[in-house]
Amino acid sequence: MRSIIGALLLSSAPVTLAAIYTYIDSDGERVYTDQPPQHQHAEKVNVAPTNKLPATPKVQVIQPPPVYESDSSSLVLQYQILRILAPEPDATVRANERQLTVTVSSEPALQDGHRYRIFLDGEVVAEPSRSPVFRLRDIDRGTHQLAVEIINEQGAVLERTPAQPFHLRQTTLNDKRRVRPCSIDDYGVRAECPLKDKLEEESPSILPFF
Repeated sequence: MRSIIGALLLSSAPVTLAAIYTYIDSDGERVYTDQPPQHQHAEKVNVAPTNKLPATPKVQVIQPPPVYESDSSSLVLQYQILRILAPEPDATVRANERQLTVTVSSEPALQDGHRYRIFLDGEVVAEPSRSPVFRLRDIDRGTHQLAVEIINEQGAVLERTPAQPFHLRQTTLNDKRRVRPCSIDDYGVRAECPLKDKLEEESPSILPFF
C-alpha cells in the first residue's frame, strides 16, 4: 500500500518539457528546433503545462483505469496528448535539398525509457529518439503523411497520432529572391543572384536618335 501511495505522489510531481524554439530562416520559412541557433533570434515556444488535464473532458470518451506493471506495484503514467507541432496539418512546406524538420510534443513529457518514433507515409524514417525534433532527408516533392508514436524499452506502442498530411515544395531561386532581394554585393555570390542579372540591370538601354 505504501509503495502505491509513493508512486502516486511521484506521478503528481511537475514534469519538465524539452525546450522548443522557433525562428524565421534566411528563406523566410518558420523553423522549430530544440537547439536555438547562435546567429539567429529565436523565440521559445510556450507549451501548456504537462501535469494538467484539459479543463473540459472529451465527450463520450471513457478514460481507461490505471495500469499497473506486472512485476511491480508502481503506477504507469498515461500520456494525455501526443501531437505534431510542425509541419502543421495540410501545410505546404518549402524545403531546400529535400529536407524537412519535424517537431513533436507530448503531455506529460517522455518518461524514462520511452522514445518517440516517426513515420512518413507509413514507414519508419528515423531512429527512435528522446528528442522532440527530427530532421528528415531525401523527401520527394508532393503530398505525404506524417505520424508519431511513443514506445517503451521493449518497443511496445504506448501512444500514436493519426496520420496527418503535408505538402512538400522545393524552394526555387525565385522564391529566395522574393524573400531576400539581391543587393549589389550579392551578385555572383548567392546562387539566386547570378552576375549576368547585375550586368543586365547596369546596361543602359540604347535608343535610336532621330
